[in-house]
Amino acid sequence: MAFENIIFEIEKEGIGVITINRPQALNALNEKTISELREAFHKAKFDPQIKVVILTGAGEKAFAAGADINEIQKLNFASGKTFSERGQSLLDFIEGLGKPVICAINGYALGGGCELAMACHIRVAADTAKFGQPEVALGVIPGFGGTQRLARLIGRRHACELVLTGNMISVDEAFRMGLVNKVAPGAQLMDEARKIAASILAKSPLAVHLALASILRGIEVPLAEGLKIESELFARACASEDKEEGTAAFLQKRKPTFKGK
Repeated sequence: MAFENIIFEIEKEGIGVITINRPQALNALNEKTISELREAFHKAKFDPQIKVVILTGAGEKAFAAGADINEIQKLNFASGKTFSERGQSLLDFIEGLGKPVICAINGYALGGGCELAMACHIRVAADTAKFGQPEVALGVIPGFGGTQRLARLIGRRHACELVLTGNMISVDEAFRMGLVNKVAPGAQLMDEARKIAASILAKSPLAVHLALASILRGIEVPLAEGLKIESELFARACASEDKEEGTAAFLQKRKPTFKGK
């Protein structure tokens, strides 16, 4: 597929790689880029070849340095609400893709870029990466889910500090807070992301899908309801061909051949 602001590639073993490709603008998320990201993730969701997605940015400076300020300057109440809802819709789609999304954060992840990273399921960051929600310095607030996902990921006290001060934090601070899963040297970032993807790909695709659904659905409801969700999805896994293959392979001391059924 031909895109202007992103690169979409399908690698061997079922890995789809989506790269935001506006390094001259620090990969800022303008409307065109948001639209192309939605199109690429839509393809990734429904392409049976793709089992895991890696999202990253082009260049060494930025993963995505926020939304396009020129576009934000023109927003009013009505257009601002539409802009926010459009961004939230994309990030909700990514989070609910049904396939694991690994974010390889190669540099600045600010504003909408930090929000985009938070919508991914696993985050690996380069040792030079920096994070922040600087919107208050522009007279606005995070609008792509930042006030909601950040507090859920790192707790209210850290989220309040980051959002209300607008300050950037280092990758070490982000790791300490739980915002990123792993830190790697920049030159090894994609290798680390692919290593995680390979580990996921070695498992049952159906079980991965169901486990991800259980986590995402369960985290938004009380524990008792979450346990019911888990039990239902566990039962679905128990009735699958992958369960038969996985348990048989374990008992026979061989590598399983999963079909995702």
